[in-house]
This record gives sequence, structure tokens and C-alpha cells, in this order.
Amino acid sequence: MSVFTITGGKTRSANAGTVRRLLRNSGGKFGLLVVLVLVVLFVFGPQLAPFGSAQQDIASRLQGPSFKHLLGTDHLGRDLLSRLIVGVRIELLVAIPSVLGALVLGLLLGLPAGYFGGAVDAAIVVILDALHALPTVVLALTLLALLGNSLGNVIFVMAISLAPSFARVARASVFSVRHSAYVEAERFLGASNGRILLLHILPNIIPPLLLLVAMSLPTAIAVETGLSFLGLGVRPPTPSWGVILADGFARVRTAPWAVLWTCLALAITTLGCTLLGETLRDILDPKRIGDQQ
Repeated sequence: MSVFTITGGKTRSANAGTVRRLLRNSGGKFGLLVVLVLVVLFVFGPQLAPFGSAQQDIASRLQGPSFKHLLGTDHLGRDLLSRLIVGVRIELLVAIPSVLGALVLGLLLGLPAGYFGGAVDAAIVVILDALHALPTVVLALTLLALLGNSLGNVIFVMAISLAPSFARVARASVFSVRHSAYVEAERFLGASNGRILLLHILPNIIPPLLLLVAMSLPTAIAVETGLSFLGLGVRPPTPSWGVILADGFARVRTAPWAVLWTCLALAITTLGCTLLGETLRDILDPKRIGDQQ
């Protein structure tokens, strides 16, 4: 039997064990279900929606839930369920690149800050403090006012806004492992700083970053929703959740359904991603695995 077969078997066994531990946790199961539903709606949303997201039925405008329109209709008679389903794709097309961009920027700042310390750390901390001083929404509004409110600019601005959190987590995690025995052994054997950072330190700081990724996705969705609500994100008639919320808020007293269902979708998304992230942290963190065993 080759070493590749053995290694592949161990990897498959570890992955199966991770899935089993995830499914034994009620919060993990709920979070996984929410994420799977989001993925399915992202891929097949337009096909699963009962009506077209822009299809109007003026005679049925501002109706409550019914057999024909399960979540009701908006001021133009558009089906709210269909618009929320199609809106998942819009939200994830903004949130996923934003969070991944923030992760990359955070690692580029946090890894050298935690590993080298000294003047490098001090300079990077000043940058992080400057970015962190402004709330995410305020920083986003400021940058969008300068750059314009195109979809690409929204993603870029949100990545910049979320990056300090990733950088701080990465920096703190590197601090905790940079003098570990395996790192010192690699340094003694002449490994370069880049090799140590990428091959030995980075894999060991993944669990807290995974948790932050999971928790930042609903944050990014919420920020995009807020920006679209203010008219600075995705523009009508695109069925972003923020656009749906803005349309519904203007008529919330007479027809609260748009606001109600959009807020509920945001709450479920936030809860599911957070629970999944926390469960994955508990499963993948070597210290917690050792305690469980």
C-alpha cells in the first residue's frame, strides 16, 4: 500500500469524524442546515422562486400572506417570497468576496505583526487602530462617498472595514504559537520566515479565523442590507434584502410584511452562521479536541 493511499485514508477518516461531531451538535446541525439552504438558494434561487422577482401584479399589491403569495406582496404586487429567495444570491455575491478579501488583508497585516513584533507590530497596530476607530457603517459610508457606490466598490469597502478584526485575531493567534517547540525546531533547522509562517503557523491559527469568517458573513450581509437601504448599495429593482427592506419600510404601518420577513431572514442567517462557526471552532481546535478525548 502506498503512502498516498494511507494519507488519503487518514484524511477521509478525519473528515468523516468532523462531520459526525458536527451532526451530534444541535447548534451545528441548525447552522449547517441554514448554510446549506443558503447555498441551494444561491445556486437555484431563480428556478425555485414561485414567481419572477420583478413580476408585478398590481391588483394584488400590499397583500398579506395567502395561498398564492405565501409571504405577501409589495407595493408593486411583486411576490415577497420570490424576491427574498432571489435576494440570497445578491447578498452572497457581496458578502463572500467581502469576507474573503477581509481575511486576506487581515492575514497580510496580522501574520507579520504577530511574528516579528517590535517596530513592525507597532506600525501595523497603528493602522489597525485607525481603521477600527470608525464603526463599520460609518467607514463604509465615508469610503463610498469618495469612491462611488458601484457593486465592486461596496465589496472593496466592506473588505477594508472587516479586515481589522481578522488582523487582530491573526496577530493574537500568532503571538500564542510563535515560540512553540515546533516553530523553534523549524527555525533551528534553518527554515525561512515565510516557510514558518505559511506552513507551520498559519495552519495552527485557522480555527479562530474560521469562526470569524462564519460570524463575519452575516455581518457583511447586514452591512450590505443597510447600505442598500440607504441607497448606497445595490440599486432597485434588484431584489437585494436592503432594497426590499427600504420599499417595505415606507409602508410599514399598512403592510409590515416586507420588513418582517426581511428581518427574520437576517436573524436566521446570523444565528445559523454563528452557531456553525462556533461548532467548527470547537471541533477543529486541537486543544478542545484533546479535552474531548
